[in-house]
Amino acid sequence: MAQCLSAIYLHLVFSTKDRRPFLKDAGVRHEMHAVLGGIAQSLDCVPLEVGGVEDHVHLLVRLPKTMTVADAIKELKRNSNVWVKEKVPVLKDFSWQGGYAAFSVSVSNIEAVRHYIQNQEEHHQKTDFKDELRALLKRHVVEWDERYVWD
Repeated sequence: MAQCLSAIYLHLVFSTKDRRPFLKDAGVRHEMHAVLGGIAQSLDCVPLEVGGVEDHVHLLVRLPKTMTVADAIKELKRNSNVWVKEKVPVLKDFSWQGGYAAFSVSVSNIEAVRHYIQNQEEHHQKTDFKDELRALLKRHVVEWDERYVWD
């Protein structure tokens, strides 16, 4: 086959450092989601949905065939960190956690993940980030060590 073809959809999740509620202001939060979507787009990492609450974000993206998950996350975090410090001076202490979670998404499940991300505010009235991430890790059969997940 002469061409390199791929359809790699990912559900990315990462939180603010120590899950601090840096994105409590709804305007800043929605702008951050838009900025993350724009950064993803600039990386040819097609954003299908971006959302979250005051202490973490979820992105549903189509990863380009030339980029690793780690590189995509690094650029999303780095560029959004620069943006928030330039545009929202009261958040000068803002930073993302060191790690992240990335889950593969089948084409048949894209709409369900999109809906899940769109309903984050409602979802987090019932459960916190730690319980949500534990459930996602279990659902995707990912082994983890509690000592190192919550930086």
